[in-house]
Amino acid sequence: METRELGRSGLSVSALGLGCMGMSEFYAGRDEDEAVATIHHAIERGVTFFDTADMYGVGRNEELVGRAISGRRDKIVLATKFGAVRSPEGGFLGVRGDPAYVRQACEASLKRLGVETIDLYYQHRVDPKTPIEDTVGAMADLVREGKVRHLALSEAKPQTIRRAAAVHPIAALQSEYSLWTRDPEGELLATVRELGIGFVAYSPLGRGFLTGQFKRPEDLASDDTRRMMPRFQGENFARNLELVAKVEDIAHAKGCTPAQLALAWVLSKGRDIVAIPGTKRRHYLDQNLGALEISLTAQDQATLDGAVPAGAAAGQRYGEPGMRMVNL
Repeated sequence: METRELGRSGLSVSALGLGCMGMSEFYAGRDEDEAVATIHHAIERGVTFFDTADMYGVGRNEELVGRAISGRRDKIVLATKFGAVRSPEGGFLGVRGDPAYVRQACEASLKRLGVETIDLYYQHRVDPKTPIEDTVGAMADLVREGKVRHLALSEAKPQTIRRAAAVHPIAALQSEYSLWTRDPEGELLATVRELGIGFVAYSPLGRGFLTGQFKRPEDLASDDTRRMMPRFQGENFARNLELVAKVEDIAHAKGCTPAQLALAWVLSKGRDIVAIPGTKRRHYLDQNLGALEISLTAQDQATLDGAVPAGAAAGQRYGEPGMRMVNL
């Protein structure tokens, strides 16, 4: 398994990690036994980087991951997040980054995960009501107490990242990055590279769209939240399907799947970038890991960039409420 260091943190992880969100919520077709088997299989295949959050399944995902890694803790780097607050019934209550909540959330995550230390602790979304210095200061206290090893941010803008890094070293920034979400290119990636912060790409397969498995909106189950996302709706779906067709053609020429090509593209953008595609089935995990065997030439890069140029995806990546929570 190829490993990469997250910035200058000294924390090394597998180049491809495993996003565990869909095992508990948001995407249809969940099976906890298969999800646990997928985590075990990932560890056997050399995956060391596992990503969850306290909001996924309102805590259930952390509990699932905790069960799966029991007895295997020394083989993995465990990442979780706090800040997106939900009611016990699942309602979204907003974002919190105040110091009291940081501590409360960490203690709850440690308990659900069944561990003494979280390797990488993210602020899931920036709280506009709380200075980032206060939030990161509280997170730094958790490092000093041994409850957290490294700190990280998610969906933060360059100015916020600079202010956070002035308080305590930041090991990683997690943001959406894929062939159809090129937003980090430019100032964001330049900033984290300047500061020695690793970049973790989530949704590197465009929430599954870039795999080519969805040909019409009805291919998504009625309870799948992707149905509510602009890129999966109406004319946007049809226009984005044209982009996927181009990716499929290039993948066919390379002798790989569209998903493998899309993952190889993300990983080719720098050795300081790690991708965490989510899957809840061993079959798709093995397919994703095949991306590590694909080498993209300069011509491949140019062909892909021409087929799916920055800004080509139709529709915003989240609805308006979600978009108001990113790049803060």
